Amino acid sequence: MEQKTFALKGNIIYTKERTRFEVMEQGWLVCEEGRVRDVYSVLPEELKGIPVEDMEDRLIIPGLTDLHIHAPQYTFRSLGMDMELLEWLETNTFPEESKYKDAEYAKKAYEMFAEQLKKSATVRACIFGTIHNEATLILMDLLEEAGLHTMVGKVNMDRNSPDYLCEPSAEASAQATREWLKAVADRKYKHTRPILTPRFTPSCTDELMELLKEIQTETHLPMQSHLSENPGEIAWVKELCPWSEFYGDAYDKFGLFGGDCPTVMAHCVYSGKEEMALMKEKGVFVAHCPESNTNLSSGVAPVRRYLEEGLHVGLGSDVAGGSTENLFTAMSQAIQASKLRWRLQDDSLKPLTAEEVFYMASKGGGAFFGKTGSFEPGYEFDAVIIDDSRLIHPQPLTVKQRLERVIYLGDEREVYGKYACGEKIL
Repeated sequence: MEQKTFALKGNIIYTKERTRFEVMEQGWLVCEEGRVRDVYSVLPEELKGIPVEDMEDRLIIPGLTDLHIHAPQYTFRSLGMDMELLEWLETNTFPEESKYKDAEYAKKAYEMFAEQLKKSATVRACIFGTIHNEATLILMDLLEEAGLHTMVGKVNMDRNSPDYLCEPSAEASAQATREWLKAVADRKYKHTRPILTPRFTPSCTDELMELLKEIQTETHLPMQSHLSENPGEIAWVKELCPWSEFYGDAYDKFGLFGGDCPTVMAHCVYSGKEEMALMKEKGVFVAHCPESNTNLSSGVAPVRRYLEEGLHVGLGSDVAGGSTENLFTAMSQAIQASKLRWRLQDDSLKPLTAEEVFYMASKGGGAFFGKTGSFEPGYEFDAVIIDDSRLIHPQPLTVKQRLERVIYLGDEREVYGKYACGEKIL
């Protein structure tokens, strides 16, 4: 049984706002009933008797949130990276996802995925499964066992998909979703929640979108999908939905674009002013996936503009468009991509900083789950202990400098320990 009140002692670094780090060297981070009580330079007298775990010279950071990752694609990460999005889907993604109709294969593959995600600095994630109910439940079981806090979606696809990975009708897709949700409710998960997951507009008929909105109205579930990732995809959406004013409007017309039910949209590489305005109005979260956008030749999202406009922005690894679930890689790639956009495309948007990408990976993306991703009082106690001793250096570095090096050089080997809502999971 976990202690209700305890402290971690070490070099604490986090963000309250996106422009600067909060640093407390050799401070105390106190957990009380699964939430952050506060960060202290000296432990108050009334807390002197609580258990303290001394992390010595290690770094203590908030748990990270991956706003967009495809669990069934973990098996073929780093393959087919010379293709663009739509060709890549047809060649690699759809054939692999069809294998998950076999529960034994799904269990074998998802065990690898869940174990690796547990080892990483990710504590929370929004995860795509496949169209297969049994496989998606296996994935949810494994993530629950791993202690991670996730939202997992059974994918909906009833058009423009291979015969072997296309649901027979909108009604069949919606019915399968209802059956999956009933099975999820019966399992009574503690940390694992369902999220509605129409793959993207090209793979979902208008009728299916209407039926998913009916389900959302009944259940108040959040939703995840893809938005404005690739020019070819955007043109395809315009052809399929000629009545829409822009890609986001194709979701909004069905009431599936934020508002009362939280929505996260991956990529948003080519979102224009109208789409941005609607995302801001409806509180839609942007899952920025810089490595995937590079690997699949999609482009570079104008993340600086999204931040300045006050949109909710987090990071996504987007495995297997991204080659790794490691969110430190996503942070470094976000900085590098923003530099290229600034130099080659739009010098009015300055490159992202280490503070900003760390904020996006912690508090910015964590907000989709509530008060997570920071060490401010009242936030859920998600913490990752980083041992950066492998990253040797010939001179002393500040805590900030050490974290910056972890962003560029770190992976699961630096993850020494991990907590979610005050429960130790690693």
